[in-house]
Amino acid sequence: MLLEENLFVQDQDLGLVKEVKQLENVGDAKLNTMWKLTKQYLKDVWALLWSKTTIDEKVIATVKDVKKRYKLTTQELNDVAKAIREVGNQIGDIDDALKGKGRKGRKK
Repeated sequence: MLLEENLFVQDQDLGLVKEVKQLENVGDAKLNTMWKLTKQYLKDVWALLWSKTTIDEKVIATVKDVKKRYKLTTQELNDVAKAIREVGNQIGDIDDALKGKGRKGRKK
C-alpha cells in the first residue's frame, strides 16, 4: 500500500513554491516496526534465560536443602511410628508381668 503525501517546497532559484508528492511504502514501515519489536523481544528473552542471579541460585540451593530435610524427617517419623506400634504391642505384657506370669517370646 502506498501512502501519498504532498509537500510544499520553496525553490531557491525562482522563489516559487512547488508541490512535491512523496510516496512512502507503508507496508515497509510496518514491517520495519514489527522487526524492531521482535528483535527487542528476542534480546529480552535471551537476557532472561542467561541472567540467573545469585539470589536465584541461593533459592535453588535452599529448595534442595528443604527437600533433603523433608525426606530425612519423613524417614525419622516412620521409625518413630514403628517404635510406638511396638510399644503398643508390649503394653499387654506389663499386666502379665504384674500378675507374675512369665515373659512371652524368646526363652532364656
